[in-house]
Amino acid sequence: MAVRNDISGLLAYIGREGDWRARLQDVVAEHLMPALQEFEIDQDDLAELLGEQWSGVLWGCGFEDFLGRQYEDGNIVDLYLKRRGWKETVLNRAYFASLREAAVSLYEVSDVQPGVSMVLRDLLSDAAPVTVREKSASRTLKQWDRISVRVVPERDLHVISGALLPFRTEAVDFLFAGLRDALKLKKREALRLSRDQLLGCAPIFTSAWLFIEIDRALTPAQPQFTNSDGEDVLFHDLQFALAAGATQKAIAERLDLVKSLLPDGAKFWNWLSARKTRGGKAGGGIMLDTQMEGATVLGSLEMKGKTLLVTVNSAERAARVESLISAAAGDLLGPPLTTIRTVDQMRADQRHDGPRNGADKIPPEIARQLMQEHLDKHYRETLDTPIPALGGKSPRQAVRSAVGRQQVIDWLKLLENRTAKHGDGPIAEYDFSWMWTELGLEWHRM
Repeated sequence: MAVRNDISGLLAYIGREGDWRARLQDVVAEHLMPALQEFEIDQDDLAELLGEQWSGVLWGCGFEDFLGRQYEDGNIVDLYLKRRGWKETVLNRAYFASLREAAVSLYEVSDVQPGVSMVLRDLLSDAAPVTVREKSASRTLKQWDRISVRVVPERDLHVISGALLPFRTEAVDFLFAGLRDALKLKKREALRLSRDQLLGCAPIFTSAWLFIEIDRALTPAQPQFTNSDGEDVLFHDLQFALAAGATQKAIAERLDLVKSLLPDGAKFWNWLSARKTRGGKAGGGIMLDTQMEGATVLGSLEMKGKTLLVTVNSAERAARVESLISAAAGDLLGPPLTTIRTVDQMRADQRHDGPRNGADKIPPEIARQLMQEHLDKHYRETLDTPIPALGGKSPRQAVRSAVGRQQVIDWLKLLENRTAKHGDGPIAEYDFSWMWTELGLEWHRM
């Protein structure tokens, strides 16, 4: 059975022709060498550094660029079809000709139908979005991913070429800067490229991707966690032993009188912020924030036997809660013993403890429903919460201006894209369409 879009014959022909083989190697070098020289690594080291799967893709970026190159003695695809085209299928001949004409560009992914198709919008031209038939990539790509690839017409459909690179946000910025510099565009000029310009700039796409990915591989970023007060996350477990003669009931009565402690049963309290929060204060990094009753949960308290166990996520909150408890029930408790854990240690403890079994295990369908309800509540509050990425405005406020509207669109895409990559489960499956509708932006999600 013939392989669809089989390039083996073309590759064999190039390998036998010395000039063309050398030209292909030169074009591949154009794509790889700027980054390799900058980071002082060899091409052979790429597979070990980035993963074996990327070696073929990166070579393919240069190969596909080479197929569109014109030399004094012609184009390799034209020459091959003239001399060996009779040995190829009609589909292969048409594919080679279309791939030769296709320019690489940066596309935004939407309407993903896993294993079937996806819609691609060219971010470097005003061309209408195009639906491409794709089985493999459509199973891994998520809504609003950005990829560099060539879109190839095939009969009455479109397909994508084999050299596909997924672009992180920082890689997109690096690419745009590189394109502006290469084309000598002013900062405020729209970044819109013709087909000929895209063909000429093909190595910049590969280089931009490589610069970011090599840098990440050599210096992997460690995520920084902060709480909603902007404090570094460091989990503190404070254990207050009951004083001689003190009872759980007596301590519970004292804690129930503290305004910021919200009871959750007879032996458990959530410590809430004194006033409703209007958005996190955290700067960089990942902010950990749990909301309840419209306020931030600062920590939790639980009576266990002859111990009051308190858990908070920063040194500052540990000091505050110790003062709070001492003022409320200090005469009934001894001084606390404190255990401190980092985020990594907390994760390790959770992995070691494993999932709960038996009667404590929540049925999957109930857990899914609870998570969906939590996310609905969280994101509905978010619409009225100041967001740093929106200039400190809430999404509802930001959409009132043209500039703010575009910022909200970008923010929603980033939010939806990151959530979709959360693995399997209710978080990754969450449907954000209602937020677009709520903000009057539903047409921008098509």
